Amino acid sequence: MRIEIRRRQNNTAILISFDTESEKFESNSERNKFFTELHGRNQVVVKDSGRYEYHKEGLLDEIPHIKVENSVFIIAMEHMKRMMQFFGEWEDKVDVKTFPVILKKKEIEELEREVEIE
Repeated sequence: MRIEIRRRQNNTAILISFDTESEKFESNSERNKFFTELHGRNQVVVKDSGRYEYHKEGLLDEIPHIKVENSVFIIAMEHMKRMMQFFGEWEDKVDVKTFPVILKKKEIEELEREVEIE
């Protein structure tokens, strides 16, 4: 019996896993900057006139992705260059691993749905 596995470009994506090396960051502030640039952040400002909420966008707000775990996510192949440019800026402080994955139709639709929302 012969089993053939075909890679089709339209359902291949990239799983990205990263681990921060906390001791290599100059401060907690610098480490927080990394996470803010990647994930974005919500900020709440309370003043006499009321409560204001702001969201500072991060890279993953712009790139459709499927979150697997806190430091693991899947993106479409077309966004890989941009993502690796970002991680390249942090290469001495963040260990990144990438793996090609083949998505099921439902997962592909999830990524496409996120693209349509933008």
